[in-house]
Amino acid sequence: MKLPGNMQSMMKQAQAMQEKLQQDIAAIRVEASAGGGMVTVKMDGNKNCLGVTIDPEAAGDAEMLQDMVMAAFNEAVKKVEAESQKKMSGMLGGMGL
Repeated sequence: MKLPGNMQSMMKQAQAMQEKLQQDIAAIRVEASAGGGMVTVKMDGNKNCLGVTIDPEAAGDAEMLQDMVMAAFNEAVKKVEAESQKKMSGMLGGMGL
């Protein structure tokens, strides 16, 4: 199906904007910590873990360490989602939506 020229141009522009948004989101980097900084998690915009730092003092209590790692990961995910939302709303605002 052939779209009118203007509509086809708009579709290409929307696709380019979507690709840019995906790149911008992938470039997000966040860091979150738990236990007063005893556990730190670094995460990218695709929610991939880039690193985990654990203070040696936290290693003595496995259950507490598990809780801190989980809390740090959950906080990192929230930060990624907030940053992604900001980027999406900024882009949609630029489109007049």
